[in-house]
Amino acid sequence: MDREQNVQHFLDLIKKSRRGKFKIYIGMIAGVGKSYRMLQEAHDLLDNGVDVQIGYIETHGRAGTEALLAGLPVIPRRRIFYKGKELEEMDLEGIIRIHPEIVIVDELAHTNVEGSRNEKRWQDVMDLLDEGINVISAVNIQHIESVNEEVQGISGIEVKERIPDSVLQEADEVVNIDLTAEELITRLKAGKIYRPEKVQTALTNFFRTENILQLRELALKEVALRVEKKVENEVVISSVGVRHEKFLACISSHEKTPRRIIRKAARLATRYNTSFIALYVQTPRESADRIDLASQRYLLNHFKLVTELDGEVLQVQSRDVLDAVVRACRERQITTVCMGSPAFRFPQSLFMVLKYRKFVSELAQANIDLIILA
Repeated sequence: MDREQNVQHFLDLIKKSRRGKFKIYIGMIAGVGKSYRMLQEAHDLLDNGVDVQIGYIETHGRAGTEALLAGLPVIPRRRIFYKGKELEEMDLEGIIRIHPEIVIVDELAHTNVEGSRNEKRWQDVMDLLDEGINVISAVNIQHIESVNEEVQGISGIEVKERIPDSVLQEADEVVNIDLTAEELITRLKAGKIYRPEKVQTALTNFFRTENILQLRELALKEVALRVEKKVENEVVISSVGVRHEKFLACISSHEKTPRRIIRKAARLATRYNTSFIALYVQTPRESADRIDLASQRYLLNHFKLVTELDGEVLQVQSRDVLDAVVRACRERQITTVCMGSPAFRFPQSLFMVLKYRKFVSELAQANIDLIILA
C-alpha cells in the first residue's frame, strides 16, 4: 500500500468512526406497528435526556400513532409546489442544520419529489449518517429489492418503491416488528390500519391470511439473515477448511428471467457474506451494431440492478456462451453458477445437449455448483 493509499485508508477509518448509527425496523406488511414502535422509542429516549427529534413520520391517520406524537419535538417538513399541488417532504437540510443526536425517519422506501437533493429517502438517510446523525427508520419487507419477485409471487402485486439490500447492510441494528396473521386481521377489522370503507377491499386482496403468513416468513428470514451476518462480521471464528463462496449470475438481454437470476445470486451472496458477479456474454448476434433497442434497454436495467445489489457486471464477447461461462468461472474463482434453464431448439438440439453435458461436466470437475432457475 503506497503513502497516498495509507492516508486515504486512515481518513476512511475516521469517517466511519464519525458516521451515525443506523437502526431499521422491518415489518411484514402495513399496520404491524413500525411507526408506533419508533415513536414509543423516541419517548423513551427523550425521557432519558437524549436529543431525539422527528424528521418524518407517517401516521396514516391512525389515532394511536397520532396520539404518540404529542410531546415529541418535530422538525417541520419542507413544502414544495409540484405540478400545481402543494406537497410535503422531509427537510433534509433542516435536519442537518439542527443536527439532533437521533432522528426518526419513516417510510425508508419513499420516492422524493422531483428536484429534491436525492431521488430516494434512503439516500437522504445515508447523507444524515454521513453527517454523524443517528437514524431510526422503518420499512416493510415488500420494499426490499432482492425479495421483490417473491413478494410479487405471493401477492400478485409488483411493488415499485424499493430499497437496495446494501441499505440493510449499512444498518447497525435490524429489528422485526412481528404480529400473527390473526392479530393483524383483528387490527384491520377494528379500523386501526385503514378507514372502514377500505377494510373489506384489503381483506380480499393484500391482507389475505395466506399472504400475511408468507410475508411474515420472509420478514423473519430477512431479520435472521441480518443477525447472522452481524455474528459473522463481529464474532471471531476459525475459518480453517471453509470454502470461500463466490457466485456467478449468467444473464442475457431478455426482459424478466435475468432479473430473477440476479436476485437469486445476490441473495445467496448475502447469505454467505460474499460477492457475486453478473456475466453477460455478447454474441455476434447482439454486437453493438446489431442489438435492438429493447434488448439494450433490458440489459442496462439488468446492469443497474446488479449495481444496486452490490454485484459486479462482467461483459465478455464470445460466439460460445457456455465456454465463456466456464472461462469466467476459472478466472474469477467462482464456486456457484446461477442460470436459467437451457432452451434446445431443433435442428441443433442434439448438438446443444452434448455441449451442455460437456459444460456441466467441466463445472463438476472444477467443483463448481450449478443452480438452474425454472
